[in-house]
Amino acid sequence: MTAINETGLDRRSFMIASASTAGAAVALLGGSANAQTTSSGSADAGGNETVYTGDIIDGKQVISALDVSDLEPGKTHSFYFRGVQMPGGQHWYVSVMVAKGAAPGKRLGLISGVHGDEMSSIRTLQMVMKALDPASMSGTVVAVFDLSRPAIESMGRRWANSGRGIDLIDINRAFPGNENAPDAPTRHAGLVFNRLLRPNLDYALDFHTAATGMDATAFHLARMDLPEVRAMAELFPIDQIFDNPAYPGLLANALIDAGIPALTPEIGNPRIFDYEMIDRFVEGTMNVLKHHGIIPGPIGRTGKDTEVFVADGLFPIIATQGGFVELVVELNEKVTAGQKVAVQTNTFGEVVAEYTADRAGEVGARRTDATAEPGTPIVFILFDSADPVGGDVLVE
Repeated sequence: MTAINETGLDRRSFMIASASTAGAAVALLGGSANAQTTSSGSADAGGNETVYTGDIIDGKQVISALDVSDLEPGKTHSFYFRGVQMPGGQHWYVSVMVAKGAAPGKRLGLISGVHGDEMSSIRTLQMVMKALDPASMSGTVVAVFDLSRPAIESMGRRWANSGRGIDLIDINRAFPGNENAPDAPTRHAGLVFNRLLRPNLDYALDFHTAATGMDATAFHLARMDLPEVRAMAELFPIDQIFDNPAYPGLLANALIDAGIPALTPEIGNPRIFDYEMIDRFVEGTMNVLKHHGIIPGPIGRTGKDTEVFVADGLFPIIATQGGFVELVVELNEKVTAGQKVAVQTNTFGEVVAEYTADRAGEVGARRTDATAEPGTPIVFILFDSADPVGGDVLVE
């Protein structure tokens, strides 16, 4: 039995549909995605100056807006950024570190914690920032470690929003956000985007891992049709690049729309520190810093060294039955059309489904939970084609 979604979608049509969907969402939320209103009702465009609230948390100053131009050069600065307000009247705070070089230069944003179960992304940023010496840098690196704090507290993918009953909201479908939205994640996305990221970045890397219940290769989700994005993506010694805009609301897409080249590196397993993969993404990030002239030194290993597979199509193999799943393919494995990739049994051990690939490609992600219900993706196959397929089902 084959269970594959072969519904194709032209890239241009997908991007137009994405833009339309995002525009409709902004209209429904009652204002521009760039609307920025403080609690006193005054406009605050951000980027004019760093705004200190006067609060101190664990010895670190709290800010409600950041402008890296007014920070002292040659030093590392650590803040808590005040995010959205909670029902109890307190705020969610985001950990921010700025390494400002002694000399001027380009500004790179490193972002993690958009999903709360993606631990390797956070550790990658910690290791990169620890390795930087602002006194010898030209430019600035802004690291945001835990953008979605509520999700991180529960080590869950989504934000449990209680504004209108409990909703589980994926904040990485809400960017660029709206500070006047009726739900907290979209308001938080607007605050972070307008007051922390957009005014301070020339380039950005938004780090993720696979979602809970899945495992993935070392790969990027990247818009390879954009030269500046391609240049950064190819500097990582990884396995695969999925060349696709994916869906509306992604942080990387919102940054690109704001004129900031960005991509989404994906660091394997969720919920753990995968040190082998972390090392590869640290190396790639340091390559990006060197590429932009922020730090000196020779470029390390890149995608050329790992013979990175660039694919513009993806299709999921979807469970059609409930039961126990036995995978018979590995990550990065090349598969051929008709090859068996998984077998599913019931509680008696009787085979209820067998799943095969309808076309050739490489395994990019696969389910790690032993069970699956109908409709659950169990294997993702990446392939290179003149007619890209998929993108809206990728679990980034």
